Amino acid sequence: MEYVKLGHTGLEVSRICLGCMSYGQSDGGVMKWTWTLSEEDSRPYIKSALEKGINFFDTANVYSHGESERVLGRAIRDFAKRDEVVIATKVNSPMRAGPNGKGLSRKAIFAEIDDSLKRLGTDYVDLYIIHRYDYETPLEETLEALDEVVRSGKALYLGASSMYTWQFMKAVGLQRAHGWAQFISMQNYYNLLYREEEREMLRLCLSEGIGVTPWSPLARGRLARAWQDEPQTERAKNDPFAQRLYTKTAQMDKPVVDRLIEVAKARGESPAQVALAWMLHKPAITSPIIGATKPQQLDDAIKAVSIKLSDEEIARLEELYEPHPATEAFA
Repeated sequence: MEYVKLGHTGLEVSRICLGCMSYGQSDGGVMKWTWTLSEEDSRPYIKSALEKGINFFDTANVYSHGESERVLGRAIRDFAKRDEVVIATKVNSPMRAGPNGKGLSRKAIFAEIDDSLKRLGTDYVDLYIIHRYDYETPLEETLEALDEVVRSGKALYLGASSMYTWQFMKAVGLQRAHGWAQFISMQNYYNLLYREEEREMLRLCLSEGIGVTPWSPLARGRLARAWQDEPQTERAKNDPFAQRLYTKTAQMDKPVVDRLIEVAKARGESPAQVALAWMLHKPAITSPIIGATKPQQLDDAIKAVSIKLSDEEIARLEELYEPHPATEAFA
C-alpha cells in the first residue's frame, strides 16, 4: 500500500479509502438498503483492509441510521489501535423527523458530532465532513460551528462533499477570512463516466492544496464489468439513486465502458483495476473511496495502486467521453 498526505496537511492516508456505506443493517432511518451486510459479514472486510495496509475508513451518521458507524467503531477497536487509523464521518442528512433533525445548523452539528462519537466509540474523528451544502442555514453559522468542533478536539480536520465549486470556494474564503479551521478535503463524485469535476473542482483543489477523495469511483459497479454481463444483483435492483444518476446518460456512457473493457483485456487486468488506476493517475486525486462486499473488490482496488497506465492508454480511456449535465449528487 502507498500513503500520501491528505491535502496540505501532515495527515497520511492510504491511497485507497474503504467506504463503509454497505456495512451495518437498520430497520429505520433515511439511508437504509436491503443490500447492506450484517455486522458479522462486514467485519472481515474491515479486518482484511487493515491487514492489507488500508488506514483510511469513511462512513456517515446517516448510513443505515448510524449502524455503519457502530460496526466500524467496534471493528477498529477489535482489529487495530485507534492512532493507527484515519476515520472520517459525515453530517447533514436527516437523522430523525421534526425540527433540527437534519442539516448544518449549530444545533444539529453539535448534536450529531456527539452522537457519531458515541456510535464509533471514540473521543474524536480524524475527518469530519459536511455531507452536502445546506441551503437553509447561513454558511457562516455552519463554518463557525465546525471550527468549534475542531477546537474542542472532537474532530482533527474538516472536509466537504459534493457541491458546486463556487460554493466550496466561498466556504474556504470565509474560513480563511475568519481564521476558522479550513476544509482540507473534497469528497466529490468523479469517475470515467462523470468527469465534469475536471472543469473547475479538481483544478481548484489542486491549486489550494485540498485533497480529493472521490466517492463511487467505479460508478456503482458500472465500471467493473461489461454491461451485457451485469448481473441483476440485489443492489442493482434496489438502488434508486444509481438509476437517477445513470439512466439518462446510458447512451453516452456505454462507449466509455466498452473502451474500458478493451483496454483492460489488452492489459490482462480487470476493468475495475484499470478504472481505479486511471483515477489514481490524476494529480488532484488523493484517495478514492471504494466499497467492498466481495473479496475480489478489495483486491482489485489494492492492485490498482501499483498499475501504471501509459499516456496512450489514458488517452484511449478518455477520448469517448461526452459532457454530462450537473449530477443530482449536488442536491
